[in-house]
Amino acid sequence: MGRGKRPATYEDIEALPLGWVGEIIDDELWAFPRPAKWHAWVASALGGMLGNAFSYGQGGPGGWWILYEPELHFGRQVLVPDLAGWRQERAPGLLERDEPFFDLTPDWVCEVLSPSTAALDRGRKLSLYYQEGVSHAWLVDPRVHTLEIYRRGEQGWQLSARHGGAEVVRAEPFDAEPLDLGRLWAPRSTPAPGP
Repeated sequence: MGRGKRPATYEDIEALPLGWVGEIIDDELWAFPRPAKWHAWVASALGGMLGNAFSYGQGGPGGWWILYEPELHFGRQVLVPDLAGWRQERAPGLLERDEPFFDLTPDWVCEVLSPSTAALDRGRKLSLYYQEGVSHAWLVDPRVHTLEIYRRGEQGWQLSARHGGAEVVRAEPFDAEPLDLGRLWAPRSTPAPGP
């Protein structure tokens, strides 16, 4: 932070234009407009696929709270991952409080990378997630169709696997069910059928 610059506060997030997402990282405000359509598609598709199997137990084991863009408060840090999940056994009353944020560290986070956020997501945010005790982190890149899976290690994040394209994978911590990566990428336009 520069000299004479005051630390960012939650009021700075509240003052952002409608539709912007704000985070406070190391006392600095980071603000971005809502993501592009392909980014929203990937986050929505992944949330739906994991939510059905792991939150609702439809075709899967259940046992998780999977949330889209939850606001996480870690002391003065305010982070908004694209998706986050808590094991229900560790957080049985997670949704009972009325606050619009969560102060319990998730077990899993997922960031969908975009050109404007990739450096922050791969850098400081990933470091903060590790510092706060998150056990798994995913980085999804919709432009190159990849999923990177990180597992918490003793000295930092360890890349557990990197998958791409239309692979069907078992991705920890959700490896109890297969994940069809081909369903994540935005469908391509097809020409209208001829007469």
